[in-house]
Amino acid sequence: MKDDLDRIMHVMDAAFDPAWGEAWNRRQVEGSLVLPTTFYRLLNSEGNEALPGEKPAAFAMVRAAPGEEELLLIAVHPTSRRRGLGGLLVELLATDAKARGSERLFLEMRENNTARTLYESHGFIPIGRRKDYYKAADGTRLDAITYARTL
Repeated sequence: MKDDLDRIMHVMDAAFDPAWGEAWNRRQVEGSLVLPTTFYRLLNSEGNEALPGEKPAAFAMVRAAPGEEELLLIAVHPTSRRRGLGGLLVELLATDAKARGSERLFLEMRENNTARTLYESHGFIPIGRRKDYYKAADGTRLDAITYARTL
């Protein structure tokens, strides 16, 4: 697990813009990975499962509950963007969730997140809003949008 934690943090540290404070720290990721309801995927730059010891280009983590799963994190290393890895991860997560018996996949993101296009193109629809949920480094407040996809 330590190797996978290091590999996830390699992508996380490069992928998330610090202005939004959305990246998880090592302790948060580690705490989630030890839970039996947390699942993740690591992909290399060609879109294949990253082999042990190989630096991944992308990762995603979900948390499962009876009948549903929540996409907690998804990230693509900046050097591997625009190759379809984000969409591939979304589809792999949906397939995995369905195989585990889930009927819906959820996610939540800030309203100005450019990943919105990716999620909507993969069947996610907005189902809710949390007013002023996110706070940017400059103090700006933004709503969180909850999305769902039926599997």
